[in-house]
Amino acid sequence: MTTLTLANARLVTLTGEGYGMIDKGWLRIENGRIAALGQGDAEGEDMGGRLVTPAPIDCHTHLVFGGDRAREFEMRLQGASYEEIARAGGGILSTVTATRAASEDDLVASALPRLDALLAEGAATVEVKSGYGLTVAHELKMLRAARRLAAERPVRIVTSWLAAHAVPPEYKDRADAYLDEVAIPGLRQAHAEGLVDAVDGFCEGIAFSVTQMARLFDVAAELGLPAKLHAEQLSHLGGSRLVAERGGLSADHVEYADEADAAALAQAGSVATLLPGAFYTLRETQAPPIAAFRKAGTVMALATDCNPGTSPLTSLLLTMNMGATFFRLTPGECLRGVTANAARALGLADCGRLEPGLRADLAVWNVAHPAELTYRIGFNPLHRRYFEGKPC
Repeated sequence: MTTLTLANARLVTLTGEGYGMIDKGWLRIENGRIAALGQGDAEGEDMGGRLVTPAPIDCHTHLVFGGDRAREFEMRLQGASYEEIARAGGGILSTVTATRAASEDDLVASALPRLDALLAEGAATVEVKSGYGLTVAHELKMLRAARRLAAERPVRIVTSWLAAHAVPPEYKDRADAYLDEVAIPGLRQAHAEGLVDAVDGFCEGIAFSVTQMARLFDVAAELGLPAKLHAEQLSHLGGSRLVAERGGLSADHVEYADEADAAALAQAGSVATLLPGAFYTLRETQAPPIAAFRKAGTVMALATDCNPGTSPLTSLLLTMNMGATFFRLTPGECLRGVTANAARALGLADCGRLEPGLRADLAVWNVAHPAELTYRIGFNPLHRRYFEGKPC
């Protein structure tokens, strides 16, 4: 049995209300799990009074993709419209072209630096979506690349099938045919190969309707896969309500959600995942209905939404600061948003808190109070990361 005790620590358990702080705490690890924790003197590795939290979780990323969209970013700053950029070969389809051209090895190699940036801030679990291949073969290639990341680094990778991300040019004005010929059969194959943990989609006027998403969710349910959805980002189509009706894991973005959506998500136990990086990059003005979520008791998570076009963000610490600054979340809500609530958004019950029996995925910080993790900008106070009880 491998045993390790962390002593003289300030534990942020995130159990119960608030931070669940234990000053002068200790935490014992056995075989990669938290065996026990408590308060008082203990023999073990001295943490020097440092803060120990659950390791952060990034519950919404598009980490695997080909190419970049830096030139498109420059064009927007020079006044180009979305249509002008698209006509010049930009937008999501430029990423589709680059992703299709990339080999699986290429995708792994390009994703690793982005993953390393997340790990450098303590992350231990990262969700990765497909969605830039838009053919069965290329979507599967993306998921295989995502799975390989866990063999390259000490990290837990959770994958989502996002073939219903956009309608490719070859299916222009034929979204239902695309679902029938690519998104649905590809999902069945991804499931058969053990490549997918959840099903996602983009429910917007520029992508797929609620009715079309319901068709995809029917297949997900048949396969025993949980559902999540990009919903209410640019308009209010009812995607959040669909997630709630199906008992889905999360509705993500949700800037245009309303009080009824908040109540439905809360009642269903579905998470509202907030993505301030996209809000920032797109210079949006419609913020998610935080007051409605609080009133309804809707669980709120935070994530980077790391992607090449609308959120080229690889920092959960900055995401927390953005969540507080743009959406007026409290530091406590931000920390829960990237730990306990992020775990719920992925359907994971074995991480995100400091509690006996859970995974010993931990972050040790050179800070005196957990609010400092949200307060600072561009500063990484990570002292050490533990993955399955091992320092790394």
